[in-house]
Amino acid sequence: MISSGDYAPPEAQIDWLTGMMRGSAVQEATKTLRDMARLFHDADSLRRMDENTVVYRVQWTEPVAQGTTGGLFWGSTIIEPGRVGDEYFMTHGHFHSRRDRGEYYGTIGGKGLLVLMDESRATRTDAMFPGSLHYITGGLAHRVVNTGDEPLLFGACWPSDAGHDYSSIKAKGFGARVLLRGGGPAVIHA
Repeated sequence: MISSGDYAPPEAQIDWLTGMMRGSAVQEATKTLRDMARLFHDADSLRRMDENTVVYRVQWTEPVAQGTTGGLFWGSTIIEPGRVGDEYFMTHGHFHSRRDRGEYYGTIGGKGLLVLMDESRATRTDAMFPGSLHYITGGLAHRVVNTGDEPLLFGACWPSDAGHDYSSIKAKGFGARVLLRGGGPAVIHA
């Protein structure tokens, strides 16, 4: 039995209003335009932009080792508002290495689109807004696009043995892009 005297503060905490995490167990990564150069379709517009512009930041905690069956990871992502030419800022996007693993996303703030693609490149989107909850089934690649004028914040929970397959996206891209058309976002299928 655990007594109240055995309490220790958690190694990771989240501020539910901002999506920011802190604590000794929190890891962080930042993606800039330089890191994502090959993902945007308008290379000319990209060359005219500051390559150090932050597109998104990710914070996460791994309470068990990667590859552990039955474990869960938690993360938080903040995508900045912006566009490269007419294409909205987005995450890189990935399949899971173990294709049958699902994931949850929950939107904290901002607005955007969750882009989902199966192995045949069939693509659909779900609207993201504060409070929206998205279950991503196994077998679907997923990418998030910020279509608003403020940061898009969302939390994520995924299996510790899911892994990430970014190479498939680098090689073939997604089956759709989200572009500015007629004053707002439009999903353009490839």
